[in-house]
Amino acid sequence: LEPALLFDCLEAARIGLPFVDQPVVSDPVLAGTLLAALGELDRELDELFVDDFVSRVADGLARHAGAPPRPLGSIAWQRARLARDYLEAHATRPVTSGELEAVTGLDRFQLARHFRAAFATSPHRYLLMRRLQQARAMIGAGEALAEAAFATGFADQSHFNRHFKKAYGMTPGQWVGLRRVSSR
Repeated sequence: LEPALLFDCLEAARIGLPFVDQPVVSDPVLAGTLLAALGELDRELDELFVDDFVSRVADGLARHAGAPPRPLGSIAWQRARLARDYLEAHATRPVTSGELEAVTGLDRFQLARHFRAAFATSPHRYLLMRRLQQARAMIGAGEALAEAAFATGFADQSHFNRHFKKAYGMTPGQWVGLRRVSSR
């Protein structure tokens, strides 16, 4: 990971680059963050995903360096809600970090950190789940899978299928089949 990315992220939190004195650490949360990024390498990474990833790695390294956790204040909570509302209103299209910075007045790393503290997920994941919910409603109403994927902002049907299965434990086609069986 490019140190300049971490520096930009940590500078926003007003701390320097963390010094982790152990070259190998056992940290399931940090490992999960790294593995999640590796799972997305077959396509171009979304800007919101990258910003959240860098923020989570920086937080993990700061934690191992002994930096104190940063509390979420009421202003940060209000700004995280502004970002959430914006994501809700624009769920069917790509939303950039710059848009959320303009809406909230926070830089991308502060926003990623505050959003995760407020909603226990990243802006990228929140947006993805809103898209999946909308697509699932469309499919439930009889819309074709490819049409639902396109209408909710997924790059293609395989991208939609992969995220649907990751979120719900089955493909959209399996979900439709289960709905048909249960409605008989």
